Amino acid sequence: CHRVAYLFALQLTGQRDDAQELSQEAMVRFFGSLARFDADRPLRPWLLRIVRNLARDRARRLRVRRVEPLEPADDSMVLDPADPAPSPEEVVGRIELQRQLWRAVRALPRKHREVVALRDYLDLSYDEIAAVLRIPRGTVMSRLHRARSRLREEIGGRLRKEVTA
Repeated sequence: CHRVAYLFALQLTGQRDDAQELSQEAMVRFFGSLARFDADRPLRPWLLRIVRNLARDRARRLRVRRVEPLEPADDSMVLDPADPAPSPEEVVGRIELQRQLWRAVRALPRKHREVVALRDYLDLSYDEIAAVLRIPRGTVMSRLHRARSRLREEIGGRLRKEVTA
């Protein structure tokens, strides 16, 4: 549970310390209110809704826009290559593509970034995402479509520039 909360908080905030703090607070609230939880409903959407609400509350309290780096401060968000022995050029290319994708995801509006994080990073179903965000399933689908289209345009444009350069 905590890992899922942390990963979602990291997607929403982009900062490890903020994500750790939010996920810990979410877990405290989650366990503190378990007695009131309806056992017929799934737990994960409820936990993720707590994380989302905490992230929103925190953003409202700050009120001042923080300058966020376009890429992680370290390579923590860069995944290891799947091939056991890729060439150094392939490794560099994959890492750069992952960084570009991370930057593009961070540049999405919050409502699109939330849907992408829940679907593509946490693998929630459309119905689970709808429950977390308290929006209709159709809205989830349209936001995800728009977000993915923007990501394709952004990443595709960058790749085309690199090829022609």
